[in-house]
Amino acid sequence: MKRTYEALIRSHFNDNRQMLFLMGPRQVGKTTTAREIARELGEHVYLNWDNIGHRRTILAGPEAVARLAELDRLHAAPPLCVLDEIHKFARWKLFLKGLFDSYPGALRILVTGSAKLDVFRLGGDSLMGRYFAYRMHPLSVAEIVRPAPHDGLIDHDPQPIPDDAWEALLRFGGFPEPYLRNNMRFWRRWRRTRTQQLLREDLRDLTRVQELDRIEVLSQILVERAGQLLNKSWLARTLCASADSVRRWLVMLESLYVCFSLPPWSKNVARALRKERKVYLWDWSHVDDPGARAENFVASALLKSVHLWTDRGDGEFGLFFLRDKEKREVDFLVTRDGEPWFLVEVKTSGKASLSPSLERFQEQTGARHAFQVALDLPFVGWDCFTVARAVIVPARTFLAQLV
Repeated sequence: MKRTYEALIRSHFNDNRQMLFLMGPRQVGKTTTAREIARELGEHVYLNWDNIGHRRTILAGPEAVARLAELDRLHAAPPLCVLDEIHKFARWKLFLKGLFDSYPGALRILVTGSAKLDVFRLGGDSLMGRYFAYRMHPLSVAEIVRPAPHDGLIDHDPQPIPDDAWEALLRFGGFPEPYLRNNMRFWRRWRRTRTQQLLREDLRDLTRVQELDRIEVLSQILVERAGQLLNKSWLARTLCASADSVRRWLVMLESLYVCFSLPPWSKNVARALRKERKVYLWDWSHVDDPGARAENFVASALLKSVHLWTDRGDGEFGLFFLRDKEKREVDFLVTRDGEPWFLVEVKTSGKASLSPSLERFQEQTGARHAFQVALDLPFVGWDCFTVARAVIVPARTFLAQLV
């Protein structure tokens, strides 16, 4: 299936000389997308660190890659070099710097990784100015109904998602294979295998951490507490570990795209929380509670939009939550260039009355829009971003307007 990121990659190489780093969770579609672009562009080289033969070429240095790409002859356009999972190579930054600097303009370089390339393997020379990073996310409502990215930030002409696609996305998550298979048995086997790979192979190989059993318990706790505040002291007591160890393990799990956390927004909000963060999963299909899953589902769509808008240079966007010491709360706040843009409160039912906290926090923050997003309401073909007051909107409409 077509992905939004294909157009993003094409646009990058049309406009920029820098390497492209495509980062994202394991099995989110990075390799498939990279190889599709490579086939489309024609002349290309594909090297995967997990392939022993390919690894020998990488270890032989940039000159070996140049020979493979036949850079000693004239090309109509620079060949594409796809380097898959190269962050597992201890000297990957030095290798990329040498390849980029030795053949300026002669090679387009696309690097993919299932761990955050800016976190692991921090040794080696800086690559500053030599790459742009893009974060690849699972499928979303907007990407399913309109894979080609729309102009601007918001799609002002939202399209309806088919009922079967909506149900599959909510139940099986946005990772392409389980979503497309739409089969419970396959999903269970896929989820078990992927979890084992993440928490055993990737965590062991990339971090050399020894406490794998306790990190597995931590990951299960995060599933159970999706959408809740992270109390690191409670986690430390539960896991019989120090608070520093828990913080370190959480960074590792975020780096492997198991989970992500959101900070509270406190600017211009009286008695707001300032420290505790809320945690969500990259794969919302793990969350059993319907309310928590709905919140995680929307959180993932918002994070995807915030990341894509920021990565392609539309501005600096952030995702936060709001909560004060009286426990009044709004699930999400999206900021644009440091200023509140819109608020989102998630409900499973459209019968719920409009949250007074939504109106209160809209007034305090000065956010232009405030949406109470209901998962069970039918699609309405209307641009909800034309409404400035707090309003109840169908999730199918709101999510179709993102990316």
